[in-house]
Amino acid sequence: MKYEPLSIKQKFTKFTDIFQPKVIAKMNDYEFKLARAKGDFVWHSHADTDEVFLIIEGQLRIDFRDGSVTLGPGEMFVVPRGKEHKPFAAEECKLMLIEPAGVVNSGDVRGGLTAPTDVWI
Repeated sequence: MKYEPLSIKQKFTKFTDIFQPKVIAKMNDYEFKLARAKGDFVWHSHADTDEVFLIIEGQLRIDFRDGSVTLGPGEMFVVPRGKEHKPFAAEECKLMLIEPAGVVNSGDVRGGLTAPTDVWI
């Protein structure tokens, strides 16, 4: 076995598409995904799982029907399962998502921003 660190900075050089998470690691049944965000995402929820947002660079606002939370570099937030939310980034934001394998980025909503699952970089 080779023991080498994974470089998040280097992984971000491998893609530029927006709202299309890429898997970089797996732990048990959970995946660590990197994504770039810019502009509005769609209102959606995940009925069966919480979703962790960890900001690497930039700023992300997560809107809820009853409020919002704004995250900066080094900050994280757990969106509870079933909670409808909509991410937004005025400028490009780099983030990590931590969620069970197979979770669709747009949750219960399908459309143009729905990304394929299990795409590794």
